[in-house]
Amino acid sequence: MTSTPQTIVALVDGSIYSSSVCDHAAWVSKRTQAPVQLIHVLGRREAVGTQDHSGAISLGARSALLQELADLDAQRAKLIGQKGRAILEDASALLEKAGVVEVSSRLRHGDLVEAVSELAPDTRMIMIGKRGEAADFAKGHLGSNLERIVRATHRPIFVASRAYRPISRVLLAYDGGASAAKAVDFIAASPLFQGLDVCVATVGAKVAEVETGLAEAKAKLTAAGIATSAAILPGQPETALSAYIEEAGFDLLVMGAYGHSRIRSLVIGSTTTEMIRSCKVPIVLVR
Repeated sequence: MTSTPQTIVALVDGSIYSSSVCDHAAWVSKRTQAPVQLIHVLGRREAVGTQDHSGAISLGARSALLQELADLDAQRAKLIGQKGRAILEDASALLEKAGVVEVSSRLRHGDLVEAVSELAPDTRMIMIGKRGEAADFAKGHLGSNLERIVRATHRPIFVASRAYRPISRVLLAYDGGASAAKAVDFIAASPLFQGLDVCVATVGAKVAEVETGLAEAKAKLTAAGIATSAAILPGQPETALSAYIEEAGFDLLVMGAYGHSRIRSLVIGSTTTEMIRSCKVPIVLVR
């Protein structure tokens, strides 16, 4: 008996990246035959419909003004909710137009990371944009919150680039660690990568241990029917990987969320945002 496909969760916020998230989610869905669930999260300040204004109101005018302010708070909360539902409706329309058969949506309240941690256990992948609606999204979300999201879920996280383009060539950043090994297994097992060209690359010196690790990774992917090559790049990971992606024309970067070498600093710590900014293609983080 065939099991039900795991759900692709796409986080949309109405920013210019939401369209890209939908386009990439459609690509993943059509290649894996998995349904898509759209989620829009109203932050705590947005979700709260009333505030206590009594301390700023003098006696006499208190009752009338409190009621007026309460009405304004309720109206604001209602409009924010309507905006969230409109964002989900637009995203659903994009996915349906792209040919995704099964699309659902959900409006959530509270913290984004909490929403991610509470996702159903049958989630296949989480899709999110590189930046969001807020001006400080790149600093706040892709800095501290991306690490929090990675820690909150064991599912692969697909960080969409600003615009979708067809994906045919994939670069796998490999450092020999447990996370990188899981990334190899993920690519080998997923129908998402069938028919694509994958290059397994590491950054560092060309020594026997590194060559052996690359050969093993390449063999596993080749055995899964994936056209695979390997490369050893000189330099620093954050610059070497981005440069190689541009020079060789890769369309997607896959990397482990945790490592045991310099590549670890790309995902855990302050260089997360810089790596995602400098890399112009979408990134899949595998924990």
